[in-house]
Amino acid sequence: MDAQRALLDELMGSARNLTEEERKGFKEVTWDDKEVCGFYMVRFCPHDLFVNTRSDLGPCPRIHDQKLKESFENSPRHDAFVPKFEAELAQFCEKLVMDLDRRVRRGRERLAQEVEPAPAPPLTTEKSEQLSVLEEKIKNLLEQVESLGEAGKVDEAEALMRKVEALNVEKTALTQPQNDKVLMLGQEKKMALCEICGSFLVANDAAERTQSHITGKQHVGYGMVRDFITEHKAAKEKAIEEERLAREKEAEERRKQREKDHERRRRSDSSDRDRHRDKDRDRYRDRELDRERSRELDGRGNRDGGRGMDSRLRNGRSGGRDRYRDRSRSRSPVRHGYRRHS
Repeated sequence: MDAQRALLDELMGSARNLTEEERKGFKEVTWDDKEVCGFYMVRFCPHDLFVNTRSDLGPCPRIHDQKLKESFENSPRHDAFVPKFEAELAQFCEKLVMDLDRRVRRGRERLAQEVEPAPAPPLTTEKSEQLSVLEEKIKNLLEQVESLGEAGKVDEAEALMRKVEALNVEKTALTQPQNDKVLMLGQEKKMALCEICGSFLVANDAAERTQSHITGKQHVGYGMVRDFITEHKAAKEKAIEEERLAREKEAEERRKQREKDHERRRRSDSSDRDRHRDKDRDRYRDRELDRERSRELDGRGNRDGGRGMDSRLRNGRSGGRDRYRDRSRSRSPVRHGYRRHS
């Protein structure tokens, strides 16, 4: 019926039986709705594993639909939702295994308790009388053996001891069958515990029954649950380790980059200092050159200035004399066309 219903849903849609009024308020279910089972979408639903077993979880309250599962697998958001669904499934499975492990511990404690064998059933009246007669004969023969031994009659004593041994065999035969039955009963009731699913098994059972248990729903279901938990933990630990290595690599790259930046700044500072030193050296050299030029110019100026002063002084004196002669000439009467009268 479920297969036929799924086929009709695929051909005619899930709203095929709704009226026009119902279709107006109908909403098509998608794989990311809360009503859809995420466990079924990503892996398996535990409710499907233990149907009709002692561990039956009942029907899943969410929707299981192969068409929705295919839609989820083809969705571009598939990879983003897989970790979320797997984490939820792992949490659910871990709770199942925790409850199962508690039952396994209790079962192991029960098996660890030493079961005392049941006391042997009482002998019948006839066997009790036979046992009493045998014990009396054995007692009398032992007394005779002791007397013969004291008298030094070794051969006779050994002959009586052989009779005593024969009587002991008869005595053991009266009770041995009952003890064998008790032993066989204890062996038949010896149990073993399955560590995977927590079921009690008969130890040393037939291979067919053991194989039937291993292929049963409960054993296979809990095997899937345990394998998934192991796989999920390994993947989680691997992801954590990869993240740690990535952080360490990133930190190492940052450290190397800081060292490069520091070395670059150090070289830049060294270059700046070298340029400043060169500039200071150039300025110092320029100042020294300026001072030397200034001293040279001052020295030349002093020498030229002395000679110029002498020439000016000489020129000043000769100029004075020339000016005096000129004045004298201008005042001479002969020069001006008159003579001085006596």
